[in-house]
Amino acid sequence: MAYAYDDQNIFAKILRGEIPNTTVLETDHSLAFRDLHPQAPVHVLVIPKGPYVCYDHFAQMASDAEILDYTRAIGRVCAMEGVAGDGFRMIANAGANGVQEVPHLHVHILAGRPLGRMLQRA
Repeated sequence: MAYAYDDQNIFAKILRGEIPNTTVLETDHSLAFRDLHPQAPVHVLVIPKGPYVCYDHFAQMASDAEILDYTRAIGRVCAMEGVAGDGFRMIANAGANGVQEVPHLHVHILAGRPLGRMLQRA
């Protein structure tokens, strides 16, 4: 599958400094920042700095350094936010059926309250 990256998406604009954010962590290849409309007491988005549409695109095309940095950045954010004790949810939506709203890979780290089931049984 070919992935068409839209460099005008909101996360690309954040990475270029065109839109401000509340940074939690920045590394060579990743940026973590607070969600503007948090769905839980802790709601942090973690994005790679490279132009990746979704996780499978990233997994197939990113360099080993990018993959390691991104994975470690997620772990560092979880530690910094203290979410390991009571648990957390990490969500990465992909494509239309996955209800991905921004076409740039991002994971949501949500914690700080019971989050309930993610999906209802059909």
